Amino acid sequence: MRRRAKVHRTTVAALSLAVLVAAGGGGVRAQGQLPLPSPPTPAATAGWVDDAVCYEVFVRSFADSDGDGVGDLRGLTDRLDYINDGDPATRTDLGATCLWLMPIFESPSYHGYDTVDHYAVDREYGSNEDFVALIDAAHARGVRVLLDLMLNHTSSEHPWFREALADPASPYRDWYRFSTEDPGYRGPWGQEVWHPSPVGGEYFYGVFYEGMPDLNYRNPAVTAEAERISRFWLEEMGADGFRLDAIKHLIEDDRVQENTPETQRWLREYRAFLGRVAPDAFTVGEVFGGGTGVLASYYPDGLDSFFAFEVGQTLLAAANYGLAADFVEAAEGAYTKLPDQRWAPFLTNHDQPRTMTELGDVAEARLAATALLTLPGLPFVYYGEEIGMGGDKPDELIRTPMQWAPGPGGGFTEGRPWEPFQPDLDTVNVAAQDADPASLLNRYRALVALHAEVPALGHGDFAVLETGSAGVAAYVRRAGDSVVLVVLNFGKAPATGVALGGVTSLAAGAYGATPLLDHAAGAPLTVADGGTIGGYVALPSLEPKSGYVFALAS
Repeated sequence: MRRRAKVHRTTVAALSLAVLVAAGGGGVRAQGQLPLPSPPTPAATAGWVDDAVCYEVFVRSFADSDGDGVGDLRGLTDRLDYINDGDPATRTDLGATCLWLMPIFESPSYHGYDTVDHYAVDREYGSNEDFVALIDAAHARGVRVLLDLMLNHTSSEHPWFREALADPASPYRDWYRFSTEDPGYRGPWGQEVWHPSPVGGEYFYGVFYEGMPDLNYRNPAVTAEAERISRFWLEEMGADGFRLDAIKHLIEDDRVQENTPETQRWLREYRAFLGRVAPDAFTVGEVFGGGTGVLASYYPDGLDSFFAFEVGQTLLAAANYGLAADFVEAAEGAYTKLPDQRWAPFLTNHDQPRTMTELGDVAEARLAATALLTLPGLPFVYYGEEIGMGGDKPDELIRTPMQWAPGPGGGFTEGRPWEPFQPDLDTVNVAAQDADPASLLNRYRALVALHAEVPALGHGDFAVLETGSAGVAAYVRRAGDSVVLVVLNFGKAPATGVALGGVTSLAAGAYGATPLLDHAAGAPLTVADGGTIGGYVALPSLEPKSGYVFALAS
């Protein structure tokens, strides 16, 4: 049970100094080594993940409750029924059972990734009490809430960093990395990472930019503080877990600034810590670049899940260009190399041009959604993706206010929105799509419902089939008696006579193919011994840019 007496704003310096004392003073210098890890602990299992779909929300852009043009926690709480109304029988909500909130901590920036107080909700979003109210309302609807947690760095305006700059004898000096000379090397994408200190005569390390100095996890006091922050939001505030930002940069080894063994060791220890203090907490990590091979190095005992960037990128490319091979290879690679479906596919997120901007075609967006929500793993959907909101770089234009309805405030605010809406507000909005059975929104609602209700789609195994067509992908998913066949024509033209073949986990026998979406029934399927399928034509012709989902039953 949460101890609600502790939802007040905590004094950062007092908490941190307490941690310093507990850790034995200033800890280890930046050039020291981490202690040897404890024996690895397997990541916690969370049964709710099996059939879940997560919805990513930028609070600033979702719903404004007080007319100041900035979205807030009360506005989000008021709109929860859109995400999930708590009744599995309805189809007027999206049906997501997991909510990822982009940063909500006190920050000087609009995006919040440069934190100045890890214990307080940003004043523009409300209060800690508002967060607890959101948690209670979400939990009443069966929705888990994940917080974006920035452990790699802080804001340069954080009290820790300010004190480290002001006093070379401060224990906070060892919470960051300083050098009297510029080490001279650059970052992973060629950027400057050693920045001149504003007090002169020294440099500090920040992999992203000078406004986000990296924390030094070779200092045990920093780890102790990260654990304290995590406990606060899990135990006192009721959060269900974390999305961990930029974790591949956590501990750098001079010129090696991503995916180091020390980073992976630290994450194993961190996940083991969460397993002791909050066994049900769920974690998903951001490790971008390098493909499935790099991602596999973070398993089996790191975080619960990691985002599958390569799957999303190849899926969008397949929808865009009509070629399925790279997508199939990426999905099958993730399934075979990453254990227990502990990976999170998605189309785009807050750092990437939006799906509709990448595709520019509603049919392609429907097809991409069908693929995403029939894959293994825990799918994530970026807010507004379900109605086809667009947006391109710079980042502010990817994070514009949610388009609820036509008109000056867009259903988002009674005031002036913090950022203008996309130009298509009057035609691309929830109100315009809500009652249209053919809309993108209602396709997402149907797919999310299938993911939750059909065990094969939530957590079934995954067998890719040969199609003999460059534009067509097909796979079978099975969980016990629940069996689903998915056929996706990414091509720009109809595909006729596509014959499917391969080896599955199905028992030999005859199967009927019942449509689960709005398409025709498939031809009867015969499965040979050993689960073999050969020469099966589900439909005489597959429409271009179309997805088909069949329930198979003997």
